[in-house]
Amino acid sequence: MNPARPATSAARQKHLPASRGTMVWLKGKLHSLPPGCFALIMATGIVSNAFYFEGNRQISGVLFFVNLAAFACLAAATLVRAICFGRVFLRDLFDPRQVFAFFSVVAATDVLGVGFHLRGFGSAALALWLFALITWFSLIYLSFGVFTFLNTTRGADIVDGGWLIAIVATESLVILGTIVAPPLGQIGAAIFVLIHMLWGIGLVLYGIYITLFAYRIFFAEFEPEHITPLLWVVMGAAAISTNAGSTLILSKTALPFLQTMRPFIDGVTLIAWAWATWWIPMLVLFGLWKHGVRKVPITYTPMLWSLVFPLGMYALASLRLSLAGDFPPLHAISVAMVWIALAAWLATAIAFASASWRDWRSFANTTS
Repeated sequence: MNPARPATSAARQKHLPASRGTMVWLKGKLHSLPPGCFALIMATGIVSNAFYFEGNRQISGVLFFVNLAAFACLAAATLVRAICFGRVFLRDLFDPRQVFAFFSVVAATDVLGVGFHLRGFGSAALALWLFALITWFSLIYLSFGVFTFLNTTRGADIVDGGWLIAIVATESLVILGTIVAPPLGQIGAAIFVLIHMLWGIGLVLYGIYITLFAYRIFFAEFEPEHITPLLWVVMGAAAISTNAGSTLILSKTALPFLQTMRPFIDGVTLIAWAWATWWIPMLVLFGLWKHGVRKVPITYTPMLWSLVFPLGMYALASLRLSLAGDFPPLHAISVAMVWIALAAWLATAIAFASASWRDWRSFANTTS
């Protein structure tokens, strides 16, 4: 044993050159990159798409290019993490508390695909949809298998709402699928059958979850740490189900048995929107109780992007439902909510930048 060798990693990181210090810092960030990091793409993309449909192409375009750059960075970072930190990556993949967060890749890809299609890049949108579909099939039984066989009483708390991301991912395939299917002829007809099935699967999964969630919050101990921004996906999952149902209503299909489903889709879609609307005051109440009554300070967490996404999705779902139901008053709700979503996005982006800067400065000070 060499007695001159530093005993700790902290000692080894002292007096690092600036460039090497940056690499060490980035390596640490890659090692701890959360599986749900693509919620940033989901949030940015849905606000961009909502502004596009509202006719504000300038804000939509800026957010789209920000999202494109962020997607490229996070995709590269995730790939590097899987290669360089494979053991940690697999640990997250087989962790009941983490595995469902990987579905954010599916939802983020579909949201970005819609953005590409809106700008005339149909082939890119189709490629992204196929990638998202393959990823969804790869994750869906793996995730629920992990949740079934590796979960323990203390290993995953259903109130965290992590597997709501699986529902969001399922419904996102429906939304992009209705866009990419029409030009594909007979293959497109098969895709329409598939996305109707996926819409139903998403609804069933949501029904199972919301039953467990209601039981958990009403009949078990409920502490401030159980209330996270991820709970807003309870509303977001209902909103994206509304959006997906509205896109099915607005799409045309020549298959008679799909046409006979329209009255059912009409009714369920309206109920899903009403359910999403009901949750907004409830979730605000949760936040007031945590931060106002229990005095828990508000700090930045990557889960805040999971709060932004439902707001943007609710805005777009309201717009789509107003078109599907020919009910213009819903458009006014969409206009108001899209600006609220943008405000939430800006606040979260500023908090993210500030937290990243403080983290870097803290690291730099410890290695200087």
